[in-house]
Order: sequence, then C-alpha cells, then structure tokens
Amino acid sequence: MDGLGHRVLVTAFDGWNDAGEAASAAMSLLQKDDAYEPVFSVDPELYFDYQYTRPHIHTDADGGRSLHWPETTLLRPRNPGRGTQLWLLTGVEPARSWQAFAAELTDVALREDITGVVSLGSMMSDVPHTRPITIFSGSENERLRTELSLERSSYEGPVGILSVLSEAVEKVGIPTASLWASVPHYVAGHTPSPKATLALLDRLEDLTGVQIPRGTLPTEAAAWEASIDAAAADDEEMTEYIRGLEQTRDTWDSPDASGDAIAKEFEQYLRRRGEGPGKPGRDDPRR
Repeated sequence: MDGLGHRVLVTAFDGWNDAGEAASAAMSLLQKDDAYEPVFSVDPELYFDYQYTRPHIHTDADGGRSLHWPETTLLRPRNPGRGTQLWLLTGVEPARSWQAFAAELTDVALREDITGVVSLGSMMSDVPHTRPITIFSGSENERLRTELSLERSSYEGPVGILSVLSEAVEKVGIPTASLWASVPHYVAGHTPSPKATLALLDRLEDLTGVQIPRGTLPTEAAAWEASIDAAAADDEEMTEYIRGLEQTRDTWDSPDASGDAIAKEFEQYLRRRGEGPGKPGRDDPRR
C-alpha cells in the first residue's frame, strides 16, 4: 500500500503487549519457511533484567546444551521480490533503557530504508469469544489515517514498548500504524488464542497488501472457540455473562443502531460490571 510504502517493518514483542500470545504467534507464523535472515540484534546486557526475563537452557539434537539469552532481532527477507515486502522485528519487551532501545532500532530501520511500520499487539478485554475478534486499527499519522481509514486513539495511561518505538520512528519520518486484538479476558486459561492471531494477520494483510499464509490457523481458531463453548456450557454463570457480552457487541455492530440505543446498551453493560455510566472499560483502546 502506498501509505506504508514497499518496505514495511512489522513489530511484535512478548510480554505486556501480548495477551493470549496473539501478537507473538502472528510473528512466529510470518517467520516460517526460513524466508528471513537476521539483520541486527540488540545487546541483551543493555536492556534486559535477567531476574525478570531469564535465559533458557536447551538441549540440541546431538545432546549439546547451551544458553539462549533474551533478545530482540530485526529480520529481512532473504529474497526480496517486487511489490511490498515485510521486514520483521521480534523479541522480548525490554526491562530498561527504553528510549535508547527505541533509538537504536530506529537507526537500524533507517539503514534498512524502511518506509512504514505496523505494530501488532493484543490485550485482554470485555468481549465475547463467539463473535469476530475486534481489531483496533490506529495511527498518529494523519496521512495514514486518511489513506488507510485508520482511527486515532484517545487512550491515556500506561503504554508498552510498541508505543515508545512507534513514536521514535514517527519522529524520523517513518509512518506507523498499530493493530490491537481484543482477547476475551475470561479465556486466560485457554492461551494461546489462535482466533485473535488470525484476526491480526487478516488485518495486516488488508493494510499491506502482502499475502500471508495462514497454515492450520483457521482450524486451530475454530477448535479454540469450540473448547471455550464446551467449558462455558457447564457453567451457568459464565454462560449468562457471555450472553450479556454478545448482546452488547451485537448492539454496537448493528448498522441500524442509533447513538441513543448504543449508549443505553453500553450503560446497561457497565451496570452489569458495576461501573457508572460514561466510564469506559479499562481495556477499551478507543478511550
């Protein structure tokens, strides 16, 4: 797409930005088939707290054992073709020196002549698992919002490394967009959430025009939803709670719904949660 250019960097991080492992799973699928090669990795000593993000020890096929340290790595396509190409930035959210981390990766993006950035994230939210996963598609870049029909978030509060990195690359002239999947908060025990991963990849394909293989992800997403259906069927309180979320979602999505009807349904939804009218849910990215 013209708005993001033809060398698009997709970013995702394990940690605070990755509810249900939806964003990191999307990145893992993009990396399949050995189509990428590493360009740059940060020095883990500078950015990670090993008591928080510990190194792992692994045994290889020959019985050898080695330590694997937390990392953040930028990958480029091994065989760039015509049209839009995806670069990938993946790793663990750093524990310290975020501004230096963002500055270092911004320099690498400039060296790679990156023309646009799309960040992938996911968050727990009050949404039903039985409906399509909501993807908030936003940007602070006015031109991108116009060209790609994106929203501008009004959220105020704590942020993760995705927001810090997005601001850094925007300041040097690289337009950025962000995609956030809303993962039902009551399915924390059913992670990962392939339905959310699938929704992120679908929206990424829409924004970039790059065809992304889904593999067995649609089947996994259907199985995930069916497993939650089965668990909820044995819990009357959970069934009623999900029904309330469905009613709220259907009202918001209805093309015939008036503003007053949506407001009334939203107030009823908040009362069910014990919140006052006009007070948005804490995970609503449109705040």
